Amino acid sequence: MSEKVMLEEIKDFSKDLMKAEREQKGITPLTEIKPDITVDEAYLVQLETVTQKVESGSIIVGKKIGLTSIAMQELLGVGEPDYGHLLDYMAVENNGTVTSNQVIQPRVEGEIAFILKEELKGPDVTVQQVLQATDYVLPALEIVDSRIVDWKIKLEDTIADNASSGLFVLGDTPISVEEVDLPQLKMKLFRNEELINTGKGSAALEDPAYCVAWLANKLADYNLSLEPGEVILSGALSAAIFAQPGDKFTAEIDLLGRVSVKFDR
Repeated sequence: MSEKVMLEEIKDFSKDLMKAEREQKGITPLTEIKPDITVDEAYLVQLETVTQKVESGSIIVGKKIGLTSIAMQELLGVGEPDYGHLLDYMAVENNGTVTSNQVIQPRVEGEIAFILKEELKGPDVTVQQVLQATDYVLPALEIVDSRIVDWKIKLEDTIADNASSGLFVLGDTPISVEEVDLPQLKMKLFRNEELINTGKGSAALEDPAYCVAWLANKLADYNLSLEPGEVILSGALSAAIFAQPGDKFTAEIDLLGRVSVKFDR
């Protein structure tokens, strides 16, 4: 395949995904349309979409890390996480409400968010450098979503679809990383005040800071870096839970506090 044809395919896939988002209707998996699509091509689709959105006025405010659990990696047959971009319109205030026109088929995860104060540029970023570059951490809810019909995704589908990013919610009280043992932090996730699952920091590849280091090093492949002020969602601490209209989700993380979101009826 010529480079010109590949670039046209990348642009077409990006257009299809953005149309799905606008019309709130999932599309056929990219891996069915092009079974030989590669991971690198999928990331180029993601970057094309992000570039188009930035040119239309959206602002990159951070990154998210996906597939940080061994179970999810085994399910998709991969040996490392993936990542996506967070844009300003994806932010929902703590205790805020998600409306039906913001999501297609949402799931909710509890996570630890890192807010950076220094640049992190790979390829040799360490966990210690991540901790030194972190201004503070917060409890977070990530609302993952898919523009692929019925979540019928393979690795390349979710990467192209911005790592199935949807929305995110941050807690209100900044906590220094020096005050917590990130892998040992325990999380409880509630749906409508009922405990629905639990997790801990070590669920994210044994250390959420390791996930951030992985991300910084992975971004070096595309000559990108993590910037001061960015929000980094470090990975789910337990299984993602489907959200229905009227649901309220709350994550409680030891020492970090609570973060909540509602889904409009």
